[in-house]
Amino acid sequence: MANILIIYTGGTIGMVHDPKTGVLFPFDFKQIKDNVPELQRLNHQLTVHSFDPIIDSSDMNPGIWVDIAKLIESNYEQYDGFVVLHGSDTMAFTSSALSFMLEGLAKPVVLTGSQLPIDEIRTDAKENLITAIMIAAEKHEGKAVTPEVCIYFDYQLLRGNRATKYNSAKFEAFQSPNYPLLAEAGVHFSFFETYIAKTSNKPLKVHKDLDTSIAVLKLYPGINQQMVDTVLQSDCKAIIMETYGAGNTSTEAWFLNALKKTIDSGKLILDISQCRGGSVELGRYETSRQLKDMGVVSGFDMTFEAAVTKLMFLLGSGKPIDVVARMLPLNLRGELTEN
Repeated sequence: MANILIIYTGGTIGMVHDPKTGVLFPFDFKQIKDNVPELQRLNHQLTVHSFDPIIDSSDMNPGIWVDIAKLIESNYEQYDGFVVLHGSDTMAFTSSALSFMLEGLAKPVVLTGSQLPIDEIRTDAKENLITAIMIAAEKHEGKAVTPEVCIYFDYQLLRGNRATKYNSAKFEAFQSPNYPLLAEAGVHFSFFETYIAKTSNKPLKVHKDLDTSIAVLKLYPGINQQMVDTVLQSDCKAIIMETYGAGNTSTEAWFLNALKKTIDSGKLILDISQCRGGSVELGRYETSRQLKDMGVVSGFDMTFEAAVTKLMFLLGSGKPIDVVARMLPLNLRGELTEN
């Protein structure tokens, strides 16, 4: 029997319809076995912690990430695995953040949710919940099979800091464009050991300081200098620049000068691609060679969610900005493929 802690933060998975008004409202997850009777057939000890009040996915913030991390930290020794029930819209941000915050993790932290409320006839909530619990409990020779932060959705298990939500209308809401699946849940579970993180032999260390001093500059043809300057000159320590293709930008003098001036002022610029798949390769084309020369940092194939949360984590560590710049291109938690 495995001990699993279910952390219910909110989201569609915990919603039911009011029989009179039809309005969605959260049901009490403390009575989870009554609402999902199939769970009684699992040979696991389930404990539920519900956030009060519950949090809509769009209201998720770093303070709540810290609360989730603290819950895992304080219950780490008592449980074999953790299931975090979460709204799908910001789930990839939370899973990415937790991957950086939970250093030395040796137990599964499985995030899941649903596209339809749990009382809908065609709901995906029950399958996602039941299978996420089973994955969190899965062991081989006494060790967790998936000792990392991951997302389970629609029969697929994804690395948490490699996942991104790509569809709001399909049950298959998430993709991992630059990293293979960790597992598939068909008639039988198929765990792909080659791609799953190795069990850590270090004690769990929870990082709780996150710095949100980040701005985002998304490029598009016709972007003007005023718009660029507004972002670059904002009160931030780092800018995520979403570029074209393999990390390319405009080569107009005013644009490159603005970037260099920003870096010279002590700010950091991280280059990630607008493309879902592929990687930034600074210097591959003439349009990105000058970026590399001036000190723009490559984000390689990180998702936007991983880039945001990794920056928050590194800036929150209190390290000097030049050290943060050196650590960003390093593969800390399996979030990027180093070139």
